Amino acid sequence: MKILLPVDGSPASLAAVLHAMRWVRGGLQASFVLANVQEPPTLYDVVVAHDPAVIDAVRAAVGADQLAAAEALLDGANLHYESEVAGGDPGHMLVDLIENYQCQAVVMGAVGAGGGRSALGRVALAVLHHSPVPVTIVRPPAPKEEGGLGG
Repeated sequence: MKILLPVDGSPASLAAVLHAMRWVRGGLQASFVLANVQEPPTLYDVVVAHDPAVIDAVRAAVGADQLAAAEALLDGANLHYESEVAGGDPGHMLVDLIENYQCQAVVMGAVGAGGGRSALGRVALAVLHHSPVPVTIVRPPAPKEEGGLGG
């Protein structure tokens, strides 16, 4: 089974990677596709950079940095994966990546690096609505309590 793991460097996306790793420890035979999708450049980016190659290089570097922690987790567990940094609308691009890599499932965080107050972020909602394969949404880790009882 090939599982798409969208990663944006957020705690929720890393929790999704750990969740998928638990499936493998439980006996599932799987490989992974780590995907990071960089939003299209803004008009400001285009005006300041002047050179599309510079914008592409910066986006690739940011995406690689956001994938690093997930890659380290999978490397540490000696699990097979492929990585891709793509550009475009994240919801649509992730659905394209599902098809391009012939993934059979998606495991992703409920809310990514953009945060937000809703139970599901806009990217998770887009993938849920358009994915041709099952999608597992992993809730972000609970915030750590400070002080505790009797503190």
